[in-house]
Amino acid sequence: MTFLDRSLREFLEDVAAEGRTPGGGSVAALVTAVAAALLAKVARTSPAWPEGRGIAAQAESLLDRAAPLAQADAEQYEAALRAREDDGGEAGERRDFALGRAFARAAEPPLQIARIAADVAELSVVVARNGDPAFHADAVTAGLLAAAAASAAAELVGVNLTASAGDERVREAARLAENAARAAEEARAARE
Repeated sequence: MTFLDRSLREFLEDVAAEGRTPGGGSVAALVTAVAAALLAKVARTSPAWPEGRGIAAQAESLLDRAAPLAQADAEQYEAALRAREDDGGEAGERRDFALGRAFARAAEPPLQIARIAADVAELSVVVARNGDPAFHADAVTAGLLAAAAASAAAELVGVNLTASAGDERVREAARLAENAARAAEEARAARE
């Protein structure tokens, strides 16, 4: 059973339980999905906004891309941890190479989460500017949640690629988090 097949209560219990996963990446993926859902709601409940339905569809597409990453993140991270614990009879450079590959794969889901979260934060600006003013706070909340998820995901990319601090993926994730934070503040200021 995947995380998406479980109730919210069950997922929260899984997060709170002993164990390595689900952890920060899974939570960041679902926070991103929830932020996108909020934007879909605001766009859909803004009847005076002609583009609202199309924006709602964009938000739902982001939700659909983010949510499954909760499971993917947990699976890839668990695989990397297993690789670290089991040397498989390899030593030296071969083992280091195998571990590097395993953790590079584990960095992919959080990088995807950061990308999607940054897109959600950018979309929050559009929704905050054009959506029903009665729901402005929800659009801002979505932007802030997405920015937090992007920041968390960027941190995880860096952790998984520790040996490769100069790796372009680490820099990309950091840029995405910065862009998401800027967008969230722009959404906040949209109706001031």
